[in-house]
Amino acid sequence: MLDVTELSRAYGQGPAAHLAIADVTFSVERGELLTIVGPSGCGKSTLLRCIGGLLAPTSGGVVLNGAPVTRVPDRLAVVLQDYSRSLYPWLSVADNVALPLRRTVKGRTARRAAAVAALETVGLADAARRHPWQLSGGMQQRVAIARALACDPVLLLMDEPFGSVDAQTREDLEDLVLAVRAERGITILLVTHDIDESVYVGDRVVVLTGGPGRIRAILRVSLPAPRDQIATRELPEFVHLRAEVSRLVRSGSQAQAQLAGD
Repeated sequence: MLDVTELSRAYGQGPAAHLAIADVTFSVERGELLTIVGPSGCGKSTLLRCIGGLLAPTSGGVVLNGAPVTRVPDRLAVVLQDYSRSLYPWLSVADNVALPLRRTVKGRTARRAAAVAALETVGLADAARRHPWQLSGGMQQRVAIARALACDPVLLLMDEPFGSVDAQTREDLEDLVLAVRAERGITILLVTHDIDESVYVGDRVVVLTGGPGRIRAILRVSLPAPRDQIATRELPEFVHLRAEVSRLVRSGSQAQAQLAGD
């Protein structure tokens, strides 16, 4: 479904240019949930923005469903980390979810019905008339996920979507994403700095090197489904894979620090 080929992105020009990612190549199957991890500053968010057509690559390219990505593709949705800034506080929850549908769905009634259906998917149908500031952080992020789902995306990009919530809420949202993927068959790319999360939700884990981000390893996650926050994390396979991803990320951080020192 998605092919990323020799993708590089630099900020600035000439000798002062900063190369954020370099020669990144991988493919994603339809319905797959791919997680992306790496040291801080390795270009994870830059990679996601290039895939979503929000940034033009310096070289290389992205192909989605056989078409080169030169702008934001149709039926693509993005969920960001800072839910408090991605929702309009003066709009109701339902109106926040329905807002992007103004481009694709005619009629306020139809848009509201789609919004309510998306809110039901994330367990917030009763909150449709409330405002974001009346909800907890985890509920606000559920609203942001509902807004993405209302667009019926074929590709969902999530940029550290659970980084601003507490541990219990984070686990609940991880399970929500897994349930939504299973129900709708959406292809998901999820950037995270949490190694346990990358293994728990992912079908494969892409590990980037320190900046500029390059592919260090792509690891397949062969954990049984459905996954469970306690039972899955106790499995020897989970513990082993979590340690392997941690080793790769840490060694990438050390190599980056050594290069900076040189």
